[in-house]
Amino acid sequence: MIKTKIVSSLEKAFLDQRLEDFEQLEHVSVLRGERLSIQLLYVYEGANSPALWEPRRLPIVPQGELAPFASIRRVFSVPVTKAIHTLGTDDNYLRAVPGLYPDLLKPLYYGGKISFVTDELNSAWIEINIPDSFAAGKYTLSFSFDDGEYGKCESSIEIEVIDAVLPREDIYFTQWFHADCLASYYNVDVWSEKHWEIVEHFAKTARRNGINMLLTPVFTPPLDTAVGGERRTTQLVRVAKNGEKYEFDFSLLDRWIDMCNRCGIEYIEISHFFTQWGAAHAPKIMATVDGEYKKIFGWETDATGEEYSVFLRAFLTELLAHLKARNDDKRCFFHVSDEPGLSHLDSYKRAKAIIADLLKGYTIMDALSKFDFYQTGVLDHPIPANNHIKPFLDAGVEGLWTYYCVSQPLEVSNRYISMPSWRNRSIGMQMYKYNIKGFLHWGYNFYNNQYSGDPINPYSEPCADFAFPAGDAFSVYPEFDGTPLESIRLVVFHEALQDIKAMKLAESMTSHNEVVRAIEDVFGANITFDTCAKSADTMLKIRERVNEIIKKHIK
Repeated sequence: MIKTKIVSSLEKAFLDQRLEDFEQLEHVSVLRGERLSIQLLYVYEGANSPALWEPRRLPIVPQGELAPFASIRRVFSVPVTKAIHTLGTDDNYLRAVPGLYPDLLKPLYYGGKISFVTDELNSAWIEINIPDSFAAGKYTLSFSFDDGEYGKCESSIEIEVIDAVLPREDIYFTQWFHADCLASYYNVDVWSEKHWEIVEHFAKTARRNGINMLLTPVFTPPLDTAVGGERRTTQLVRVAKNGEKYEFDFSLLDRWIDMCNRCGIEYIEISHFFTQWGAAHAPKIMATVDGEYKKIFGWETDATGEEYSVFLRAFLTELLAHLKARNDDKRCFFHVSDEPGLSHLDSYKRAKAIIADLLKGYTIMDALSKFDFYQTGVLDHPIPANNHIKPFLDAGVEGLWTYYCVSQPLEVSNRYISMPSWRNRSIGMQMYKYNIKGFLHWGYNFYNNQYSGDPINPYSEPCADFAFPAGDAFSVYPEFDGTPLESIRLVVFHEALQDIKAMKLAESMTSHNEVVRAIEDVFGANITFDTCAKSADTMLKIRERVNEIIKKHIK
């Protein structure tokens, strides 16, 4: 017989689990203009079910006034060979062993049907986009299967729409966009028409999930590249050198910015001007020199050598003039070098000095977790990892961002596939409490192995050839048609961003302290960056408390 159960988006149902392992979600509240996700778990059980080799395929039918705004995808499991970091785990992981883990969200097959296999638990991902103008009230949304031979099954949930519109975000969010990986995966030439089409598809999905800043490869980004190695060239700015004079063609950059505008991307993140982990060298830069296209700078180039300094200042002067003429310069953010340590202080300082005067009045920001490095005053806008953020908070650093990546496996929020979604979503309440202004993540679509030695297939190697815990390197999967498929992790992080918006709406009606007190009352402890929710129920109750505040103060 068919059995179903509605659960929250914060659960992950493994194929070998049972329906009884999960609590039914009976009620949830949502603001107008919000994107709500829930799951419908389903299984064929019993001795009279069809044989394993004969899956049943049935249409899923949503019913109710919210049904026209509901879309349905299936949750697919992916092969995880590296589930955890070598630093180990804490008590807030789902599993720590290789296996099949739920993560990928795909459209339904067979014209909108669900496939059932005997005694295998699966999940349908239900997304309800509440219109801004939808009437407040309580609504029942139901989902039914009717198999004739094996009976009918229906599950329903009460969704309360609150009479307030979710505000637009004011959090900066960049998740690094890797154009080279798209060219490699789809086997297309960089900046060919097909490549542009694919890039725009991926940019649109990024924006849909709250990413409002896009890493822009004016030069091939010097990120995640082995020393002496190269990533595929994705340089947007064409360079020509005639004698000692440099000329720059910004037409591809203009096309990139125009694409960002179409997609709703508000901010342009200019790729780093110096190599990662120390700012010791120049990025790979290609140019046409006396009619020959070749590399003119790279690992062999001293970052602060005279030749690169002259080039970089000439380039930056013309870039800023071009961006100003477009009225786009103030939406740009700049980097020196990613993740410098204290041992790199001198090289970082010298590299930044080359461009500092030209970028006066603009934001220069870098991932930087060493507080003593920040104390030197060389960087005004550090982005510390969430497991190193406390001294920055204690010092009252204004306009603070945070990030996490492979190296944040213990206590703090992260989004490995092996971690529960409530841990992922916890970042929202943490960022809200501490007035964090932005979030950075390195892997929106990194489909290479470590140091970009080789391209990988993200479907079979979500661990990037054992380089990272599964889920660290990318949040979207490349569909065969050049469009991205979302992961549970990407959607749940977007829910955290929606939580921040709701908390700020509640704050506008009360105060920041009152909202923090309310959510900490539900949480049962002081919220810090290393205290994450330990259950879906806790995160759901926190959001319900925020919605209660909003509902109470609606005029």
